[in-house]
Amino acid sequence: MTSLPITSVTAILAGLLILLLTIKVIQLRRRGGVVLGDNDDRILAKAIRGHANAVEQLPIALILMGLAETQGASQALLILAAMALIVGRALHGIYFAVHGTHWRFRFIGMWLTLAAQIGLILILALTLLGF
Repeated sequence: MTSLPITSVTAILAGLLILLLTIKVIQLRRRGGVVLGDNDDRILAKAIRGHANAVEQLPIALILMGLAETQGASQALLILAAMALIVGRALHGIYFAVHGTHWRFRFIGMWLTLAAQIGLILILALTLLGF
């Protein structure tokens, strides 16, 4: 059986981030009595997009990480990418979940996420090529 400890820990942390963002959306929906959509509530719309963005970005990163780890990629590089991904997603999520948070959280979070994804693509490709 293949062991993927880096991907597994990253998936646990990613799952927790998504869970927290889900809870925030539920809280805002209950507070406003919103069953579907955002009822033109800007704070709820922002929370919904923050949750959706995490759900859009994390799966591909975890797939790339799992494939790279399975192929025997450098553990140090995978850990670095995992840290950038989780910190990036956390900062991005904080911006969307906590009203009034400075836009730099989103900006830094987005760049860390993109850096992690680019890194994971390169790690996987170079590992497959034997580097």
